[in-house]
Amino acid sequence: MKMLKKKKLRNNEYYNIQSVFDKLYEQSKNGKNFTKLYDIIISEENILLAYRNIKKNKGSKTGGTNKRNIVDIGNIEPQKLINYVRSRLGDFKPHSVRRIEIDKEDGNKRPLGIPTIEDRLIQQCIKQVLEPICEAKFYKHSYGFRPNRGTHHAIARSLFLMNISKYHYVVDVDIKGFFDNVNHGKLLKQIYSLGIRDKIIISIISKMLKAEIKGIGIPTKGVPQGGILSPLLSNIVLNEFDHWIASQWEDIPTSIPYSRTKYVTLRRASKLKPCFIVRYADDCAPRRRVQVA
Repeated sequence: MKMLKKKKLRNNEYYNIQSVFDKLYEQSKNGKNFTKLYDIIISEENILLAYRNIKKNKGSKTGGTNKRNIVDIGNIEPQKLINYVRSRLGDFKPHSVRRIEIDKEDGNKRPLGIPTIEDRLIQQCIKQVLEPICEAKFYKHSYGFRPNRGTHHAIARSLFLMNISKYHYVVDVDIKGFFDNVNHGKLLKQIYSLGIRDKIIISIISKMLKAEIKGIGIPTKGVPQGGILSPLLSNIVLNEFDHWIASQWEDIPTSIPYSRTKYVTLRRASKLKPCFIVRYADDCAPRRRVQVA
């Protein structure tokens, strides 16, 4: 994890764009609304960084409906690649998505939507700019599909709640068919509510969501597993859920600004039941303290 973190940071610094991402994060943290993100997304530095980031992905050699992969676009001169991305985004029309199914542990099939490598490059360009804005607003204890976080962080948080805070009751929640049933209209509103208010970018994301799935047609809901932007979009969808659970106990407002004794006082002076949430992708586990005999 540390090696991956350092590598991504080196890539960002190589193209002199880390300071841009840091500024987006700080501005988002301070409540700024962003209406001019398009120019950052089509900047030379961001496009070249996107190519560098997806080049080493193990899925980069998987072809989409046009059967092209990272090797094919890697042969394009950098300036031509930059011009191509800018041209596509200027009047974006997504390529069709390749549909495959992989086996799940329970014997069922998990559908994956594989965009063309060109569309994956464009999604990476968008993700790099939107991610710091969203990270500033995401709940601190969601761990799936986020930079510098992973399953071991979710496990560590769970162990902390069990062993240190003495929480014993766990409700394991897995949202059935989550990726396939995301409401497009609701998602776009959630993107807007996070401060991403560049109409050009929202329009492009809307078109991506409606990219034709070859052999099936144009989807009316869902985000395809397999797309580079899909994990970020899924976290945007569930962020409201995270914060709502937190608002019922962890972040509940009080008339006195407690520093250390907030939870102790609430347990003693109120009828509220303690509850914390740990989420990884669409799996979450709210935890409550129960009386142990």
